[in-house]
Amino acid sequence: MAASNTIRILDGNTFVVSEDTGDIEATPSEPTGLFSLDTRFLSKWVLTVNGERLNALSYDDLQYYEARFFLVPGMATHYIDAKLSIIRERAVGGSFRETVTILNHDEKAVDLEIRMEAGADFADLFQVKDEILNKKGETYAEAETDRLRLGYRRGNFRRETIIAASQPARYDRNGFAWSIHLEPNEQWDTAIDVQTHAVGPGGRDLRMGLRAHGTERLALQHDLEQWVAKAPKVNTEHEQLASTYRRSLIDLAALRFSPLSLGGQTLPAAGLPWFMTMFGRDSIFTCLQVLPFAPEMSKTTLRILGALQGTRFDDFRDEDPGRILHEMRYGETAAFEEQPHSPYYGSVDATPLFLVLLDEYEKWSGDVALVKELERECRAALKWIDDYADLVGNGYIWYERRNSDTGLENQCWKDSWDSLSYSDGTLPPFPRATCEVQGYAYDAKMRAARLAREFWGDPAYAEQLEREAAQLKERFNRDWWVEDGGYYALGMDPNGRQCDVLSSNIGHLLWSGIVDDDRAAQVAAHLVGPRLFSGWGVRTLAEGEVRYNPIGYHNGTIWPFDNSFIAWGLRRYGFAEEAATIANGILDAARYFDGRLPEAFGGYQRELTKFPVEYPTACSPQAWSTGTPLLLIRTMLGLEPHEGHLAVDPRLPVGMGRIEVLDIPGRWGRVDAFARGRIDLHNLVD
Repeated sequence: MAASNTIRILDGNTFVVSEDTGDIEATPSEPTGLFSLDTRFLSKWVLTVNGERLNALSYDDLQYYEARFFLVPGMATHYIDAKLSIIRERAVGGSFRETVTILNHDEKAVDLEIRMEAGADFADLFQVKDEILNKKGETYAEAETDRLRLGYRRGNFRRETIIAASQPARYDRNGFAWSIHLEPNEQWDTAIDVQTHAVGPGGRDLRMGLRAHGTERLALQHDLEQWVAKAPKVNTEHEQLASTYRRSLIDLAALRFSPLSLGGQTLPAAGLPWFMTMFGRDSIFTCLQVLPFAPEMSKTTLRILGALQGTRFDDFRDEDPGRILHEMRYGETAAFEEQPHSPYYGSVDATPLFLVLLDEYEKWSGDVALVKELERECRAALKWIDDYADLVGNGYIWYERRNSDTGLENQCWKDSWDSLSYSDGTLPPFPRATCEVQGYAYDAKMRAARLAREFWGDPAYAEQLEREAAQLKERFNRDWWVEDGGYYALGMDPNGRQCDVLSSNIGHLLWSGIVDDDRAAQVAAHLVGPRLFSGWGVRTLAEGEVRYNPIGYHNGTIWPFDNSFIAWGLRRYGFAEEAATIANGILDAARYFDGRLPEAFGGYQRELTKFPVEYPTACSPQAWSTGTPLLLIRTMLGLEPHEGHLAVDPRLPVGMGRIEVLDIPGRWGRVDAFARGRIDLHNLVD
């Protein structure tokens, strides 16, 4: 992961990560540079004045798509009496534009040599992530009179970076330069346009250019203003909650990604830097989180996932008929099938979650047309659950990759290699099943039954689905309950042996509704008990388990998104105070990240740290972390669509004060919700 002083700007899946001077000097293992379509189009971008590197005084992170750097020549000292100052302003929107301004503060004229070193390694993002830059094609650099063209070709796969400045420059293969003369108090500036050009293996032109000078920034600014204005307004006495909400709205706008096939419609990309693309699971979870605030994202997500639903058996891509994709990539390694993400279907939970999202979206929006439009895809998804996902033949969803070289070993949301274990710390054989996915399947069948009865005109199918869901619930509560622990096992091996560790996954079971009512209180007690709940949030794996590690990726860290669905699940079973406890911890943690919750942070007990410890390689911003505060607001206010109306049943954490959410969109038009909690330092409130 790049160093902590990196500056990031982004627009969809185009983003720039640089040093705090604005310079870029990428290595094969460092995600700095200009990226688009999973390719690094700039790996070197270094500004010098008279051969000297520049020192950062400060920078402004103006908006998610632009930044400004204030610089002086020379190395940093305790006091800099600089006679020159340099300002770099940059914006990203499809491609990249930078304006360089030089100001002469001296009493005499100066002659300056200004140079920008430029280079592109055209690394595939997967190559950067795996720290292996093994390019099989040919790179080239062509200096023209008015531009520099950097390129890479491998067969008919081609990527180019085209750089041109508004002030006439001298271009060479390694960059471009100006010789300038500045009188006292005079300034000089130039605008540099960097356009990216992509041609896929089939010869398809995927050009990603900028509009005319100045229009892209104005368009992005106008779009952001409209996005924020359209969202519900949150007024609260809790200032940090208000700022966190606004930060989330802006980050959600930044992460909007328009796949090439959507013609400008957007869905949430998963997270910067590694996951700025379409994901099944991540996009669905994010859409569920933000439904009361940005419902249009759900419609786009459902349509594109339905359009790309699996249609055949493809071992390389782990594709089955009816299966919803896991991940879609556009880079070189996907194009030449060196990895399977074109798209890749190795997700065991995206398919039932697709059904969950469609039903939840209809409850909020009343969009019957989309429910009818996607009937065939829904029936195919349900067939996948029954016919293709049950690898063992006992009525559960299992996974085992068929692509043993580059497919994912673990295909649940905790997809790291060691996320599933027995209580003795050993790992189970394949195929594997995880508890929360069975809950998703139960919920999917119950929701699909409603859709079949109310919109597809098939009551017999609805009754069948409800019968199958009831059987699954009964079977699950018999097979997965850890009797001596009072919780559900994280997973199961093909021989029926439980992976009997205590994990955060049990909260997802509450959200799905698969938990028997007489066991819900035990589950809730674990979720806010000392082994799982740190004070900041619920750990992925309980303290005391063999593989517990407070900074283990899925074995003890706290994931904000995970906690938001746990809180939602607690509310479903009536545990409002426990849900408020979790919401309070996560929202308190957000304060230490300037309102931008990271992908994950350390599971250390709150008393041990004055602030939550960020996981060292966490994505930020990340879509389902960005959506977390929005779902927690919904959970605290108890916002639920009910028979065509919006029900409100608030339960706020201690000290939250008054919250107003105004203009909540839905089938009811736009309505407001209000809540007030007691000022009480020790007790949760009604």
